[in-house]
Amino acid sequence: MNDLPFWKRKTLAEMNAEEWESLCDGCGLCCLNKLEEWDSGDVYFTSVRCKLLDSESCRCSSYPNRWDFVPDCVQLTKENVSEIAWLPPTCGYRLVNEGRDLYWWHPLVSGDPETVHAAGISARGRTISENDVDIDDFEDYVVDWPLTVGEDAEEPAEKTG
Repeated sequence: MNDLPFWKRKTLAEMNAEEWESLCDGCGLCCLNKLEEWDSGDVYFTSVRCKLLDSESCRCSSYPNRWDFVPDCVQLTKENVSEIAWLPPTCGYRLVNEGRDLYWWHPLVSGDPETVHAAGISARGRTISENDVDIDDFEDYVVDWPLTVGEDAEEPAEKTG
């Protein structure tokens, strides 16, 4: 049982900080601006990325200090993963929380941080910076691909639970 990778033998709550951070596949989808309908609570992704998201690496350019620049940045925690309904279906945190395995392209599985981009899962090449769009125009950038990127990806090999 100890030859199993940590994400198959540990719950999110049991992971240490390094393991937790490594679950991020670097897709950048969670860093896209979202619009929420006041009445229904429905959330819509836009192709407008946070000003701190590097469009090439799909990583935060100021991760340790992000709240200094983006005070409303949502911090994903072990406690709130199950409450964040807008997490993409391919998100490693979501998959592990649901007892499912990571996809073949996840860097922890492939050993290569580029496979998430090669598989077409990431935001690379699909976004515009929020610095270049008036906030009143965000609705012109609503997209559904962050919720469908994994549909053509190979399914996880097995359940972990």
